[in-house]
Formats: sequence, structure tokens, C-alpha cells
Amino acid sequence: MRYCIVLLGLISIFSSCHGKPKEAKTAEPVEMMAKELADSMVVQEPEKGLRTFEGLADTTFVRLADFSDDFAYDLRYATENNFLKAKVYDCAECYTRVKTAKALIKANADFKEKGVRIKFFDCYRPNSVQYKMWAIVPNPQYVANPEKGSIHNKGGAVDITLEDLEGNELDMGTDFDFFGKRAYHDNLDLPKEILENRKLLKETMEAHGFWSIRTEWWHYNLSAGSNDKVANFKWDCPEQD
Repeated sequence: MRYCIVLLGLISIFSSCHGKPKEAKTAEPVEMMAKELADSMVVQEPEKGLRTFEGLADTTFVRLADFSDDFAYDLRYATENNFLKAKVYDCAECYTRVKTAKALIKANADFKEKGVRIKFFDCYRPNSVQYKMWAIVPNPQYVANPEKGSIHNKGGAVDITLEDLEGNELDMGTDFDFFGKRAYHDNLDLPKEILENRKLLKETMEAHGFWSIRTEWWHYNLSAGSNDKVANFKWDCPEQD
């Protein structure tokens, strides 16, 4: 009887010593499986994608930043840093018609191959904004008469410069909206670097259907946009706290 009790005791000790490690060994894979299952149930936020032009008419107004993130912006008329010394846009946005946006994206692809990109000063301009500008400077030499409108009001004109991919503007000889002979395309009495920068801008834009005006190195009109109607489409501005 005494031997039976001893034997039972040894069996009990042996079972308790060897049972726990078995539980520990099986617990580790279970914990790993649970973690993997939990990770797989985490909802990943989709990356914000750019829009495409599929299904859009060429005359539709679009926000350029929705279709390409390769441009830079310094939309001056949404600030007081312009020749008017007044803010005439409620908020800074660059809209154009679809055909203008397509041509700009193609031109910018060519610029990027040369290590630069387009930077915008102005894009589509609602006709109501043209009236604001005319009220400040009623001079057709500087501001188009809003009764007739300009190609900016049609969504076919842009005011631009070039910057390198680190954000440094190329030297074009004057600031945007400098009204004087130094801003003229046919003024060749300028340093070689400035003339080369202007040539790069002009020739590339012309290759993509744009034409310039003699007195403003920054202004480009899309030929295909000349016959569109003057518009007063207004974009929504984000609410401010």
C-alpha cells in the first residue's frame, strides 16, 4: 500500500512537471495566429488618387490640382501681392477648362524632363473678378474690359513661370505683372540666362498649342480656347473657422 501511494505521488509530480511546458508551447502559436488575424482586420485608408478626364467634355471647368500634383502655385490675385495691391479672389484655386488642363499637363511633362515645372500665378478668372479688377484699374493696357472679357475669363489663359524641382524660380528678368519693356518677349537686351529661360518657356508652351503676347513673358493662351464663351463659374472655397 505504501508503495502504491509513493507511485501515485511520483506520477502526479511527473504529470505536473511535463504538463505546463506543453501548454506554453501551444499558447505561442495561438497568440501569433490571433495577432495576425487582428492585423488583417485593420482597415487601410485608400490613398488619394488623381482624377482622370474620362467622360469630361473639353469645355468643362476642372480644378487642375485634382488631375496632377506636378505643378506649383503662387496665385497672386488671392493675395495683395499683385499690381492691383488688392485681393480679388475669395480663395486661391487654379481652374481651367479640360482642354487647357490636358495641354498644360503635357507641357509640364516636357518641362519635367528638363528638370523644371510650371508655377501658376493665375488661371481661369471669373468675369465677376474681371469687373473687380477693372474697378481698381480701368485701363485696357493693363486690365481687359470686362464687358468684352479676356481669354482668362474663358478658361483658356494662364500666367506662369518655371521653377526647378526644388522650388527655385528661374530668372525671367522681371516679376509677374511687371509692365515695362523689360518684360517684352522681343527685348533681347537681357542676360543670356534670362533669354534662355524665356525661350524654354515660350517654345515648350507653343509646342503644346499655346501662344504668347509680346508684352508679357508670363502670359499664355490656348489657341483652342479662344472661341469659348466668357464665363462666370465660381468655385467653392473651404469654410474658415
